Amino acid sequence: MKKINIILLIIITIASQAQEVNNPKDATNFLEAYLSPLGEGLANGLNNGWYNTAKPHKLGGFDITLTINNVIIPNQKQSFNPNKINNFKSNVNSTPTILGKGEGAIIEYEDVEFKMPQQSTAISFVPIPALNIGLGLIKKTEINARYIPKYKYQAGFIGNGSINLWGAGIKHDLLQWLPFLGDAIPIDVSLQIAHTNLNTGFDIESNGVKQNVNLNINATTINLIASKKILMITGHASLGYNNSNTNFKGNTNFKLGDGGTSLLFDVPLDMNFKPNNEFKANIGARFNIAIVALQANYTFTKNYSIGTIGIGVSIR
Repeated sequence: MKKINIILLIIITIASQAQEVNNPKDATNFLEAYLSPLGEGLANGLNNGWYNTAKPHKLGGFDITLTINNVIIPNQKQSFNPNKINNFKSNVNSTPTILGKGEGAIIEYEDVEFKMPQQSTAISFVPIPALNIGLGLIKKTEINARYIPKYKYQAGFIGNGSINLWGAGIKHDLLQWLPFLGDAIPIDVSLQIAHTNLNTGFDIESNGVKQNVNLNINATTINLIASKKILMITGHASLGYNNSNTNFKGNTNFKLGDGGTSLLFDVPLDMNFKPNNEFKANIGARFNIAIVALQANYTFTKNYSIGTIGIGVSIR
């Protein structure tokens, strides 16, 4: 979670650094263009690492697995075109998003110019850790859970922060209902559905007044998985669908910009970014040594690719 915290601190640093934007729609459109790649990247990581085989645990079987989902941030998500946002215009067609690197563009809003911040470092990948637990039930069904308890931390000059994560899922064998097909093809096929929620909040003190900023991401995935075990190696592949929704909320006025030419978003911030919906494909393998299971897989989506590695203990 350390990497997530570092990325989120970048937002707060920029916010706490001005033409005013008093129109909530203008504020939402502009800040969504700047911030949404962060929410989308985190959501794609949250939708991964739920499985490493199509075969559910037997009744009473279980696994405890630690995974790291490395979300690769594509170049097109590291910048945006301010001229595509209503009421904003610039002499250039590209300026860095929150994940990008480079000189910030000079942008005009209501006949007043402001300069986007210069960003010296691009974030090209985001690792999302998750601790997953699976438990076998009857009828070749497995339930899954992931959880990071809420913890608080001191984040330097911005004050206190907190973060927590939870998720739940289910995996069910499909071939048991088609015995003629299950006998004909020596593989396991399952349907898997899971949901993850990530929430983080910060208490920021500005001019003696405490203010709060909150990022909430809900990510849901549905997958059709096929796998085959040969000796100690299980290969698997899946096709699936991801959905995610990101809400960014604050009771403070945001300043975005460089030096004295910043833009003040003088509106209550409660932004629901556009839902991110996309199909995905995944391929990977698991290697078993007694009860220890090592895994690696790779996910392809339209905008983001995710490489996942993991280690765990698996019984039955």
